[in-house]
Amino acid sequence: MKFRKESDSLGTVLVPADKYWGASTQRSNKHFNIGDFLVRPIVIQSIAMIKKAAAIVHTKNRDMDKRISRAIIKAANEVISGKHKAHFPLKVWQTGSGTQTNMNVNEVIANRAIEILGGKKGTKKPVHPNDHVNKSQSTNDVFPTAMHMAIAIRARGKLIPCLKLLNSELKKKTKQFSKIIKIGRTHLQDATPITLGQEFSGYHSQLSKCIERIELALEEIYFLAQGGTAVGTGLNTKKDFDKKIVTELKKITKLPFKPSPNKFAALASHDAIVNFSGTMNTTAVCLMKIANDIRFLGSGPRAGYGELILPENEPGSSIMPGKINPTQCEAVTMVCVKVIGNHNGITMAGSQGHFELNVFKPLIIHNILQSIHIMADSSKSFANYCVRGLRANKKKIQELLNNSLMLVTALTPKIGYDNAAKISKKAHKNGTTLKEEAIKSGLISEREYNKIVDPKKMIKPY
Repeated sequence: MKFRKESDSLGTVLVPADKYWGASTQRSNKHFNIGDFLVRPIVIQSIAMIKKAAAIVHTKNRDMDKRISRAIIKAANEVISGKHKAHFPLKVWQTGSGTQTNMNVNEVIANRAIEILGGKKGTKKPVHPNDHVNKSQSTNDVFPTAMHMAIAIRARGKLIPCLKLLNSELKKKTKQFSKIIKIGRTHLQDATPITLGQEFSGYHSQLSKCIERIELALEEIYFLAQGGTAVGTGLNTKKDFDKKIVTELKKITKLPFKPSPNKFAALASHDAIVNFSGTMNTTAVCLMKIANDIRFLGSGPRAGYGELILPENEPGSSIMPGKINPTQCEAVTMVCVKVIGNHNGITMAGSQGHFELNVFKPLIIHNILQSIHIMADSSKSFANYCVRGLRANKKKIQELLNNSLMLVTALTPKIGYDNAAKISKKAHKNGTTLKEEAIKSGLISEREYNKIVDPKKMIKPY
């Protein structure tokens, strides 16, 4: 392998000749070789968008040579398109501000811009990674800005559409199952009747509220820290730089970003992300309930509830022939546990903002982006390969409904709670039906029983 020499404030470093990164990245690649999680591409792309936007503003302000700014913009566009993925080798676990990643992007864009202008990589001429690419910026405002941008891009482009797809399938089942009356359950015990459609309407409503919470939490994510530089004061920027660069970022992303009104809070805390993660945590709780209900209702096929027939996607066992398992439900619930765990990490990290900077930024953005990614994918998979293909086992549903002792609840207004309880207990003890014991009690006639104990009349107020 051939190497070239690059220098920084600490001295000279040998860098692979074919790579666009420089001395800072090379040092970081050595000193932070921790784990195997790389900084996510969307974070890199978001930082590159910031570099592009800054160059545009500097050009408009006549603060940068047009040749240099054009080369920076071109190089940044290449990074945004994903063209130079191999030149971003850094792991998540690095300095808590994300300095190494910001410098990695600065160096790649600078060296590529030098190349575009006919220069030689590593010379820092005519484009300098700090003086030009990072002009009017600090990692301390670049990285939190990139965090918010990455969250907004992935939430709008992937998470919300996937959750809406799942919710659409739940809504369809609400209508499809609207006339199927079944036994309800509370405490895992028989309760009064409900329609299968009503049960699914609960899932649909629950997820609808989760989507609303995520969309509302996004409003706070749209505020960007850019322009605060090192500690929030905006040192080394010109007046209104924050507004101008955010305007350019809005154009680049087509998202409604706004300058953060208080840069000190934007650098020192990540409450907006903790809040957004909280809405995802709630969504995980919601999805856990829905997925568990569906797999319980589909349990069997002969020794479980058996009210739902789940799609047969793949064999369920390597030893038990013909076994089919609720695999999509299990995948969703595992994702939910991971999202909840990620939120706990984000919560702890968010609480560690000391003085003018929170130094848990790489962990926070890694966790939240992972949660967005897997929740989106699992919701889409769950919608396509489970919920869409769900069928009602009407025979089993009717059998369980007819055998339920809790239909006796309908008799309570007529004969009283205590008498109804006695009838239910006798039927359970004797292995008889409610109807038999009710008539035998002499408290109600067969005609009255048939009129009152009608599951169709028990699924709404009388």
